[in-house]
Amino acid sequence: MKIAIASPPMPKSIKDGLQQADFLINAAADQQAEIICFPESYIPGYPAEEFEVERSSPEKMRMALNAICTMAAKNSITVIMPMDWYTVGGVLNVAHVISNRGEVLGYQTKNQLDPSEDDIWIPGTERHIFEANGVKFGITICHEGFRYPESVRWAARQDAKIVFHPHCIGSNIDGVQLTEWGSKSNPYYEKAIMLRAMENTIYFASSNYMFKYPDSASSIIAPNGTCIAYETYGKAGVIVADIDPELATGLLAKRFKPQLYI
Repeated sequence: MKIAIASPPMPKSIKDGLQQADFLINAAADQQAEIICFPESYIPGYPAEEFEVERSSPEKMRMALNAICTMAAKNSITVIMPMDWYTVGGVLNVAHVISNRGEVLGYQTKNQLDPSEDDIWIPGTERHIFEANGVKFGITICHEGFRYPESVRWAARQDAKIVFHPHCIGSNIDGVQLTEWGSKSNPYYEKAIMLRAMENTIYFASSNYMFKYPDSASSIIAPNGTCIAYETYGKAGVIVADIDPELATGLLAKRFKPQLYI
């Protein structure tokens, strides 16, 4: 299976985000990718103070989701699209999964919010497994995947071969310009995604925005912890890698003995 990870710049508007998504989905499909994942809260954009993202609404989000469904069907590719999503209880931070036929298969919510997000979204309460072309996968969103490894282990124990990890870590204003993936002087984020793969014996595919000062690269990690592909720091685009689902045995995750921690 070929999977793709997008590294777009922060959208200037919902329209801009959809135009970038269309370009990157096309680019991934041209390389025969079967799944593409975008960064956290890509539509309308992550609401950090430095980014002037367009305010979302239920109507705007439904229209955007319909547009992504059309793109997925046109390119015959499964799309993982993180978005705001409105419910009776409030706004959720979700990652929609759209099949290669343009059908919405469901979404994964961000259940463990960062403390800074408590006034932006409400936390979700469920976890889900999805499937594309016979391969099961899970999703964990940003803070969850970095600081709550249980979110990844749960998916691995449900026989997920890949966990996708949309996130938003970095700045266009200040920071350190990284030069070497996984360097000991880098922030810990790349080391964390390497461990999520190793400790569960699965693939871990992490999507970040293109920032001038990113704290991590969009990366695809093999079940043995090897980084098999990553995007150049500060570059927008899409990376594509071949993965072998048979190598994602979930061995270490399935040996976990939860009864020892009660």
